[in-house]
Amino acid sequence: MDKIEKALQKLTPEEKKTVKDILAKLESRRFKNLNLKKLKGRDDIFRIHKGKIRIIYQLGSSSKIFILAIERRSDTTYNF
Repeated sequence: MDKIEKALQKLTPEEKKTVKDILAKLESRRFKNLNLKKLKGRDDIFRIHKGKIRIIYQLGSSSKIFILAIERRSDTTYNF
C-alpha cells in the first residue's frame, strides 16, 4: 500500500469525496475554482487547500502531475 492510499483510508467519507472531486479537476486541468498555491522555495510544488484537507502535488516534465501528499492540516503537513 502506498502513502496516498494510506492517507485516503484515514479520511472520512465526506473528505474522500472532496479529495476525489479535487483530483478529477486536477487531472482535467480545471484549476479555476481550486484554492491553489505554489509552495515557497519550490519551483514545481503546489498545494490545494479545501477545508482541513491539503493536497500537495508536483508538476513534472511534460506537465505530469505527481501527488506527494493528501493530509488534514497539521504541524507536519508540509514536511515531505
